[in-house]
Amino acid sequence: MAMDRYVITGGQPLEGSIRVSGAKNASLPLLAAALLAEGTSVLLDIPHLADVRNMLDVLEHLGCRVNWQDEALLINASSLRDWSVDEELMRRMRASNLILGPVLARHGRVKIAMPGGCAIGSRPMDQHLKGLAELGVKVKEKHGYIEAWTEELKGEHVYLDVPSVGATENLMMAAALARGTTLIHNAAREPEIVDLQNFLNKMGAKVRGAGLDVLRIEGVETLHPAEHAVIPDRIEAGTHIMAGVITQGDILVQNVIPEHLEPVVAKLRQAGARLEVYDDAVRVRPCGRLKAIDLKTMPYPGFPTDMQPQFMALLASAEGTSVITETIFENRFQHVDELRRMGARIRVEGRTAVVHGAETLEGAFVEATDLRAGAALFLAALGAGEATVLEKVGHIDRGYENLEEKYRGLGARLRRVRA
Repeated sequence: MAMDRYVITGGQPLEGSIRVSGAKNASLPLLAAALLAEGTSVLLDIPHLADVRNMLDVLEHLGCRVNWQDEALLINASSLRDWSVDEELMRRMRASNLILGPVLARHGRVKIAMPGGCAIGSRPMDQHLKGLAELGVKVKEKHGYIEAWTEELKGEHVYLDVPSVGATENLMMAAALARGTTLIHNAAREPEIVDLQNFLNKMGAKVRGAGLDVLRIEGVETLHPAEHAVIPDRIEAGTHIMAGVITQGDILVQNVIPEHLEPVVAKLRQAGARLEVYDDAVRVRPCGRLKAIDLKTMPYPGFPTDMQPQFMALLASAEGTSVITETIFENRFQHVDELRRMGARIRVEGRTAVVHGAETLEGAFVEATDLRAGAALFLAALGAGEATVLEKVGHIDRGYENLEEKYRGLGARLRRVRA
Protein backbone atom coordinates (compact mmCIF):
# COMPACT_ATOMS: atom_id res chain seq x y z
CA MET A 1 0.00 0.00 0.00
CA ALA A 2 1.37 3.40 -0.96
CA MET A 3 2.16 5.34 2.18
CA ASP A 4 2.10 8.72 0.46
CA ARG A 5 0.94 11.83 2.28
CA TYR A 6 -1.33 14.77 1.48
CA VAL A 7 -0.40 18.35 2.28
CA ILE A 8 -3.71 20.21 2.59
CA THR A 9 -4.12 23.94 3.19
CA GLY A 10 -7.62 24.41 4.57
CA GLY A 11 -9.97 27.33 5.04
CA GLN A 12 -10.83 27.53 1.34
CA PRO A 13 -14.57 27.35 0.42
CA LEU A 14 -15.00 24.66 -2.24
CA GLU A 15 -16.90 25.63 -5.39
CA GLY A 16 -18.01 23.79 -8.51
CA SER A 17 -19.30 20.31 -9.26
CA ILE A 18 -17.95 16.88 -8.36
CA ARG A 19 -19.03 13.51 -9.75
CA VAL A 20 -19.45 10.44 -7.55
CA SER A 21 -17.80 7.20 -8.77
CA GLY A 22 -19.32 3.72 -8.75
CA ALA A 23 -19.80 2.15 -5.32
CA LYS A 24 -16.86 0.19 -3.93
CA ASN A 25 -19.12 -1.84 -1.63
CA ALA A 26 -21.41 -2.77 -4.54
CA SER A 27 -18.57 -3.45 -7.00
CA LEU A 28 -16.84 -6.14 -4.92
CA PRO A 29 -19.87 -8.49 -4.65
CA LEU A 30 -20.62 -7.92 -8.36
CA LEU A 31 -17.06 -9.03 -9.22
CA ALA A 32 -17.56 -12.13 -7.08
CA ALA A 33 -20.95 -12.84 -8.69
CA ALA A 34 -19.33 -12.91 -12.15
CA LEU A 35 -17.76 -16.21 -11.03
CA LEU A 36 -21.20 -17.86 -11.18
CA ALA A 37 -21.50 -17.83 -14.99
CA GLU A 38 -19.43 -19.35 -17.79
CA GLY A 39 -18.63 -16.65 -20.33
CA THR A 40 -17.90 -12.92 -20.18
CA SER A 41 -19.86 -10.52 -17.95
CA VAL A 42 -19.54 -6.78 -18.54
CA LEU A 43 -19.55 -4.42 -15.55
CA LEU A 44 -19.77 -0.65 -16.04
CA ASP A 45 -18.71 2.22 -13.73
CA ILE A 46 -16.53 -0.03 -11.57
CA PRO A 47 -14.15 2.38 -9.77
CA HIS A 48 -10.37 2.10 -10.17
CA LEU A 49 -9.53 1.46 -6.52
CA ALA A 50 -6.95 -0.59 -4.63
CA ASP A 51 -9.67 -2.90 -3.25
CA VAL A 52 -11.06 -3.52 -6.75
CA ARG A 53 -7.57 -4.32 -8.04
CA ASN A 54 -7.05 -6.76 -5.17
CA MET A 55 -10.38 -8.48 -5.91
CA LEU A 56 -9.45 -8.77 -9.59
CA ASP A 57 -6.14 -10.38 -8.55
CA VAL A 58 -8.18 -12.97 -6.61
CA LEU A 59 -10.39 -13.63 -9.67
CA GLU A 60 -7.36 -14.00 -11.95
CA HIS A 61 -5.76 -16.38 -9.46
CA LEU A 62 -8.92 -18.54 -9.67
CA GLY A 63 -8.63 -18.63 -13.48
CA CYS A 64 -10.76 -15.69 -14.69
CA ARG A 65 -9.65 -13.54 -17.60
CA VAL A 66 -10.06 -9.89 -16.70
CA ASN A 67 -9.62 -6.80 -18.86
CA TRP A 68 -10.69 -3.18 -19.04
CA GLN A 69 -12.10 -1.75 -22.28
CA ASP A 70 -12.51 1.99 -21.71
CA GLU A 71 -15.04 2.22 -18.84
CA ALA A 72 -16.18 -1.41 -19.15
CA LEU A 73 -14.68 -4.24 -17.09
CA LEU A 74 -14.88 -7.64 -18.82
CA ILE A 75 -14.71 -10.76 -16.65
CA ASN A 76 -14.58 -14.16 -18.33
CA ALA A 77 -15.13 -16.91 -15.74
CA SER A 78 -15.38 -19.82 -18.23
CA SER A 79 -12.29 -21.64 -17.01
CA LEU A 80 -12.11 -21.60 -13.23
CA ARG A 81 -9.07 -23.74 -12.57
CA ASP A 82 -8.55 -23.17 -8.86
CA TRP A 83 -10.73 -23.23 -5.77
CA SER A 84 -8.23 -22.06 -3.16
CA VAL A 85 -6.87 -18.59 -2.44
CA ASP A 86 -3.65 -18.14 -0.50
CA GLU A 87 -3.04 -16.02 2.55
CA GLU A 88 -1.12 -13.23 0.82
CA LEU A 89 -4.04 -12.43 -1.50
CA MET A 90 -6.73 -12.79 1.17
CA ARG A 91 -4.97 -10.61 3.73
CA ARG A 92 -5.03 -7.59 1.44
CA MET A 93 -8.75 -7.03 1.89
CA ARG A 94 -11.74 -8.20 3.82
CA ALA A 95 -14.20 -8.51 0.90
CA SER A 96 -12.18 -11.31 -0.68
CA ASN A 97 -14.34 -13.59 1.50
CA LEU A 98 -17.18 -12.92 -0.99
CA ILE A 99 -15.77 -15.64 -3.26
CA LEU A 100 -16.92 -18.31 -0.76
CA GLY A 101 -20.51 -18.56 -2.03
CA PRO A 102 -19.86 -18.38 -5.78
CA VAL A 103 -16.86 -20.75 -5.83
CA LEU A 104 -18.82 -23.31 -3.76
CA ALA A 105 -21.70 -22.98 -6.21
CA ARG A 106 -19.41 -23.50 -9.25
CA HIS A 107 -16.84 -25.98 -7.85
CA GLY A 108 -18.44 -27.63 -4.83
CA ARG A 109 -15.41 -26.73 -2.73
CA VAL A 110 -13.34 -23.73 -1.68
CA LYS A 111 -10.38 -22.96 0.58
CA ILE A 112 -9.50 -19.45 1.69
CA ALA A 113 -7.31 -17.85 4.33
CA MET A 114 -9.10 -15.75 6.94
CA PRO A 115 -9.56 -12.35 5.26
CA GLY A 116 -7.84 -9.08 6.21
CA GLY A 117 -8.96 -5.45 5.67
CA CYS A 118 -9.38 -2.39 7.89
CA ALA A 119 -8.79 -2.95 11.61
CA ILE A 120 -12.02 -1.33 12.80
CA GLY A 121 -13.29 -4.20 14.93
CA SER A 122 -14.15 -7.85 14.78
CA ARG A 123 -16.09 -8.83 11.68
CA PRO A 124 -16.37 -12.55 12.21
CA MET A 125 -17.13 -15.07 9.50
CA ASP A 126 -19.56 -17.01 11.71
CA GLN A 127 -22.73 -15.77 9.96
CA HIS A 128 -21.31 -16.67 6.54
CA LEU A 129 -20.30 -20.17 7.66
CA LYS A 130 -23.45 -20.86 9.68
CA GLY A 131 -25.62 -19.89 6.71
CA LEU A 132 -23.62 -22.00 4.24
CA ALA A 133 -23.85 -24.98 6.62
CA GLU A 134 -27.66 -24.62 6.45
CA LEU A 135 -27.39 -24.97 2.65
CA GLY A 136 -25.56 -28.29 3.02
CA VAL A 137 -21.94 -27.12 3.16
CA LYS A 138 -19.39 -28.82 5.42
CA VAL A 139 -16.86 -26.42 6.93
CA LYS A 140 -13.48 -26.96 8.53
CA GLU A 141 -11.48 -24.13 10.11
CA LYS A 142 -7.83 -24.62 11.02
CA HIS A 143 -4.42 -22.95 10.82
CA GLY A 144 -6.09 -19.66 9.80
CA TYR A 145 -7.81 -21.24 6.78
CA ILE A 146 -11.47 -21.97 6.02
CA GLU A 147 -12.12 -25.05 3.90
CA ALA A 148 -15.67 -25.76 2.74
CA TRP A 149 -17.16 -28.41 0.46
CA THR A 150 -20.53 -29.82 -0.58
CA GLU A 151 -22.00 -32.59 -2.73
CA GLU A 152 -24.97 -30.36 -3.53
CA LEU A 153 -26.26 -26.98 -2.35
CA LYS A 154 -29.85 -27.29 -1.10
CA GLY A 155 -32.35 -24.47 -0.54
CA GLU A 156 -33.20 -23.87 3.10
CA HIS A 157 -34.50 -21.31 5.63
CA VAL A 158 -31.51 -19.37 6.97
CA TYR A 159 -31.75 -17.03 9.98
CA LEU A 160 -28.95 -14.50 10.40
CA ASP A 161 -28.27 -13.48 14.01
CA VAL A 162 -27.25 -10.03 12.77
CA PRO A 163 -28.03 -8.49 9.37
CA SER A 164 -24.50 -9.00 8.03
CA VAL A 165 -24.01 -7.51 4.55
CA GLY A 166 -21.24 -9.90 3.52
CA ALA A 167 -23.06 -12.99 4.81
CA THR A 168 -26.27 -11.94 3.01
CA GLU A 169 -24.32 -11.49 -0.25
CA ASN A 170 -22.45 -14.80 0.05
CA LEU A 171 -25.67 -16.71 0.76
CA MET A 172 -27.52 -15.02 -2.13
CA MET A 173 -24.80 -16.09 -4.55
CA ALA A 174 -24.59 -19.66 -3.25
CA ALA A 175 -28.39 -20.06 -3.16
CA ALA A 176 -28.75 -18.80 -6.75
CA LEU A 177 -27.43 -22.20 -7.97
CA ALA A 178 -28.79 -24.36 -5.12
CA ARG A 179 -31.52 -26.97 -5.59
CA GLY A 180 -34.82 -25.63 -4.24
CA THR A 181 -35.78 -22.35 -2.57
CA THR A 182 -33.76 -20.47 0.05
CA LEU A 183 -35.21 -17.86 2.41
CA ILE A 184 -32.74 -15.56 4.21
CA HIS A 185 -34.36 -14.04 7.31
CA ASN A 186 -32.94 -10.90 8.96
CA ALA A 187 -31.08 -10.19 5.71
CA ALA A 188 -29.08 -6.96 5.34
CA ARG A 189 -31.09 -4.28 3.51
CA GLU A 190 -28.32 -2.06 2.10
CA PRO A 191 -28.62 -0.66 -1.45
CA GLU A 192 -25.61 -2.80 -2.39
CA ILE A 193 -27.77 -5.92 -1.73
CA VAL A 194 -30.39 -4.58 -4.17
CA ASP A 195 -27.66 -3.99 -6.77
CA LEU A 196 -26.41 -7.57 -6.39
CA GLN A 197 -29.97 -8.90 -6.75
CA ASN A 198 -30.40 -6.91 -9.97
CA PHE A 199 -27.17 -8.31 -11.45
CA LEU A 200 -27.97 -11.89 -10.41
CA ASN A 201 -31.42 -11.64 -11.97
CA LYS A 202 -29.92 -10.35 -15.23
CA MET A 203 -27.78 -13.52 -15.14
CA GLY A 204 -30.93 -15.65 -14.93
CA ALA A 205 -31.23 -16.02 -11.14
CA LYS A 206 -34.57 -15.77 -9.34
CA VAL A 207 -34.00 -13.48 -6.36
CA ARG A 208 -36.70 -11.36 -4.72
CA GLY A 209 -36.94 -9.17 -1.63
CA ALA A 210 -33.65 -7.24 -1.65
CA GLY A 211 -34.08 -4.13 0.49
CA LEU A 212 -36.46 -6.02 2.81
CA ASP A 213 -35.44 -8.25 5.70
CA VAL A 214 -36.49 -11.52 4.03
CA LEU A 215 -34.87 -12.58 0.76
CA ARG A 216 -36.27 -15.37 -1.39
CA ILE A 217 -33.98 -17.17 -3.84
CA GLU A 218 -35.26 -19.92 -6.12
CA GLY A 219 -32.28 -21.95 -7.27
CA VAL A 220 -31.70 -22.40 -11.01
CA GLU A 221 -29.56 -24.90 -12.98
CA THR A 222 -27.12 -22.44 -14.55
CA LEU A 223 -26.50 -18.71 -14.84
CA HIS A 224 -25.34 -16.83 -17.94
CA PRO A 225 -23.09 -13.75 -18.23
CA ALA A 226 -24.75 -10.31 -18.14
CA GLU A 227 -24.03 -6.59 -18.43
CA HIS A 228 -24.66 -4.29 -15.47
CA ALA A 229 -23.77 -0.76 -14.30
CA VAL A 230 -22.90 -0.45 -10.61
CA ILE A 231 -24.79 2.07 -8.43
CA PRO A 232 -23.04 5.30 -7.33
CA ASP A 233 -21.11 5.22 -4.05
CA ARG A 234 -23.33 6.62 -1.27
CA ILE A 235 -20.42 6.92 1.18
CA GLU A 236 -18.32 8.87 -1.31
CA ALA A 237 -21.36 11.08 -2.04
CA GLY A 238 -21.88 11.74 1.67
CA THR A 239 -18.19 12.61 2.10
CA HIS A 240 -18.31 15.17 -0.76
CA ILE A 241 -21.49 16.76 0.64
CA MET A 242 -19.77 17.12 4.01
CA ALA A 243 -16.70 18.65 2.34
CA GLY A 244 -18.99 21.37 0.97
CA VAL A 245 -20.55 21.92 4.40
CA ILE A 246 -17.28 21.98 6.39
CA THR A 247 -15.63 24.50 4.01
CA GLN A 248 -18.75 26.72 3.76
CA GLY A 249 -18.64 25.98 0.06
CA ASP A 250 -21.13 25.96 -2.81
CA ILE A 251 -20.86 22.65 -4.64
CA LEU A 252 -23.02 20.31 -6.71
CA VAL A 253 -22.47 16.61 -5.97
CA GLN A 254 -23.51 14.70 -9.11
CA ASN A 255 -24.37 11.05 -9.82
CA VAL A 256 -26.12 10.27 -6.54
CA ILE A 257 -29.22 8.26 -5.63
CA PRO A 258 -30.82 10.58 -3.05
CA GLU A 259 -32.83 7.87 -1.24
CA HIS A 260 -29.53 6.11 -0.38
CA LEU A 261 -28.41 9.32 1.37
CA GLU A 262 -31.57 10.03 3.38
CA PRO A 263 -30.11 9.38 6.88
CA VAL A 264 -27.03 11.50 6.10
CA VAL A 265 -28.99 14.37 4.55
CA ALA A 266 -31.48 14.36 7.48
CA LYS A 267 -28.70 14.62 10.07
CA LEU A 268 -26.88 17.37 8.14
CA ARG A 269 -30.08 19.40 7.89
CA GLN A 270 -30.70 18.88 11.61
CA ALA A 271 -27.24 20.36 12.23
CA GLY A 272 -28.12 23.40 10.08
CA ALA A 273 -26.64 22.52 6.68
CA ARG A 274 -28.31 24.03 3.59
CA LEU A 275 -28.87 21.27 1.07
CA GLU A 276 -31.00 21.09 -2.07
CA VAL A 277 -31.77 17.54 -3.21
CA TYR A 278 -32.46 16.87 -6.92
CA ASP A 279 -33.19 13.65 -8.83
CA ASP A 280 -29.54 12.65 -9.15
CA ALA A 281 -27.58 15.42 -7.41
CA VAL A 282 -27.28 17.34 -4.14
CA ARG A 283 -26.40 21.04 -3.96
CA VAL A 284 -24.56 22.32 -0.87
CA ARG A 285 -24.72 26.03 -0.01
CA PRO A 286 -22.91 28.03 2.69
CA CYS A 287 -24.74 27.74 6.01
CA GLY A 288 -22.68 29.29 8.81
CA ARG A 289 -21.50 27.31 11.83
CA LEU A 290 -23.27 23.98 12.40
CA LYS A 291 -25.21 23.14 15.58
CA ALA A 292 -24.38 20.11 17.72
CA ILE A 293 -26.55 17.01 17.25
CA ASP A 294 -26.70 13.43 18.55
CA LEU A 295 -26.01 10.53 16.26
CA LYS A 296 -26.27 6.73 16.47
CA THR A 297 -25.02 4.33 13.79
CA MET A 298 -27.41 1.56 12.78
CA PRO A 299 -27.74 -1.02 10.00
CA TYR A 300 -29.37 0.35 6.83
CA PRO A 301 -31.71 2.25 6.59
CA GLY A 302 -30.24 3.80 9.75
CA PHE A 303 -27.22 6.11 9.86
CA PRO A 304 -24.23 4.33 8.23
CA THR A 305 -21.20 3.46 10.33
CA ASP A 306 -19.07 4.32 7.26
CA MET A 307 -20.11 8.00 7.65
CA GLN A 308 -19.59 8.24 11.42
CA PRO A 309 -15.91 9.33 11.35
CA GLN A 310 -16.62 12.04 8.74
CA PHE A 311 -19.54 13.33 10.81
CA MET A 312 -17.33 13.51 13.89
CA ALA A 313 -14.88 15.70 11.94
CA LEU A 314 -17.80 17.99 11.07
CA LEU A 315 -19.20 18.16 14.63
CA ALA A 316 -15.73 18.84 16.08
CA SER A 317 -16.22 22.50 15.10
CA ALA A 318 -20.02 22.71 15.60
CA GLU A 319 -21.59 24.90 18.27
CA GLY A 320 -22.37 22.91 21.43
CA THR A 321 -21.90 19.31 22.55
CA SER A 322 -22.69 16.32 20.31
CA VAL A 323 -22.98 12.68 21.36
CA ILE A 324 -22.05 9.96 18.83
CA THR A 325 -22.88 6.32 19.56
CA GLU A 326 -21.25 3.60 17.44
CA THR A 327 -23.26 0.36 17.51
CA ILE A 328 -21.72 -1.52 14.56
CA PHE A 329 -17.93 -1.73 15.07
CA GLU A 330 -16.36 -1.64 18.52
CA ASN A 331 -13.07 -0.18 17.29
CA ARG A 332 -14.34 2.64 15.11
CA PHE A 333 -13.00 5.63 17.08
CA GLN A 334 -9.38 5.41 15.91
CA HIS A 335 -9.71 8.84 14.31
CA VAL A 336 -10.38 10.49 17.70
CA ASP A 337 -6.75 10.84 18.79
CA GLU A 338 -5.82 12.26 15.39
CA LEU A 339 -8.69 14.80 15.46
CA ARG A 340 -7.53 15.83 18.95
CA ARG A 341 -4.16 16.77 17.45
CA MET A 342 -6.10 19.29 15.36
CA GLY A 343 -7.67 20.82 18.46
CA ALA A 344 -10.87 18.75 18.61
CA ARG A 345 -12.30 18.24 22.11
CA ILE A 346 -13.59 14.67 22.14
CA ARG A 347 -14.07 12.27 25.05
CA VAL A 348 -14.67 8.56 24.42
CA GLU A 349 -16.56 6.36 26.86
CA GLY A 350 -16.88 2.83 25.50
CA ARG A 351 -18.90 3.03 22.30
CA THR A 352 -19.90 6.65 22.83
CA ALA A 353 -17.96 9.78 21.89
CA VAL A 354 -18.82 13.16 23.41
CA VAL A 355 -17.77 15.98 21.08
CA HIS A 356 -17.45 19.53 22.49
CA GLY A 357 -17.36 21.77 19.44
CA ALA A 358 -14.22 23.91 19.12
CA GLU A 359 -14.40 27.29 17.35
CA THR A 360 -12.08 26.05 14.61
CA LEU A 361 -9.71 23.13 14.01
CA GLU A 362 -6.00 23.73 13.48
CA GLY A 363 -3.60 22.18 10.97
CA ALA A 364 -1.40 19.39 12.32
CA PHE A 365 0.54 16.24 11.40
CA VAL A 366 -2.03 13.42 11.43
CA GLU A 367 -2.23 9.83 10.21
CA ALA A 368 -4.99 7.79 8.56
CA THR A 369 -5.50 4.55 10.51
CA ASP A 370 -8.17 3.13 8.19
CA LEU A 371 -10.23 4.14 5.15
CA ARG A 372 -13.04 6.17 6.76
CA ALA A 373 -10.78 7.63 9.47
CA GLY A 374 -8.65 8.90 6.59
CA ALA A 375 -11.73 10.50 5.00
CA ALA A 376 -12.59 12.17 8.31
CA LEU A 377 -9.10 13.67 8.63
CA PHE A 378 -9.23 14.79 4.99
CA LEU A 379 -12.47 16.70 5.75
CA ALA A 380 -11.07 18.16 8.98
CA ALA A 381 -7.99 19.37 7.08
CA LEU A 382 -10.15 21.06 4.40
CA GLY A 383 -11.94 22.98 7.16
CA ALA A 384 -8.88 23.78 9.28
CA GLY A 385 -7.25 27.19 9.43
CA GLU A 386 -3.82 26.25 8.12
CA ALA A 387 -1.84 23.43 6.54
CA THR A 388 -2.27 19.79 7.58
CA VAL A 389 -0.01 16.90 6.67
CA LEU A 390 -2.08 13.72 6.37
CA GLU A 391 0.07 10.58 6.41
CA LYS A 392 -0.73 7.06 5.10
CA VAL A 393 -3.24 8.12 2.45
CA GLY A 394 -2.97 4.63 0.94
CA HIS A 395 -5.90 3.83 3.25
CA ILE A 396 -7.99 6.53 1.52
CA ASP A 397 -7.08 5.14 -1.93
CA ARG A 398 -8.97 1.97 -0.98
CA GLY A 399 -12.33 3.77 -1.20
CA TYR A 400 -12.04 7.07 -3.09
CA GLU A 401 -11.23 7.25 -6.81
CA ASN A 402 -9.17 10.21 -8.15
CA LEU A 403 -9.58 12.16 -4.92
CA GLU A 404 -6.91 14.81 -5.57
CA GLU A 405 -8.12 15.43 -9.11
CA LYS A 406 -11.75 15.79 -8.02
CA TYR A 407 -10.94 18.17 -5.16
CA ARG A 408 -8.52 20.31 -7.12
CA GLY A 409 -11.43 20.82 -9.52
CA LEU A 410 -13.33 22.36 -6.58
CA GLY A 411 -10.45 24.70 -5.73
CA ALA A 412 -9.02 22.73 -2.80
CA ARG A 413 -5.38 23.43 -2.08
CA LEU A 414 -3.80 20.01 -1.75
CA ARG A 415 -0.90 18.06 -3.11
CA ARG A 416 0.20 14.48 -2.81
CA VAL A 417 3.78 13.75 -1.74
CA ARG A 418 4.96 10.35 -2.93
CA ALA A 419 6.56 8.14 -0.31
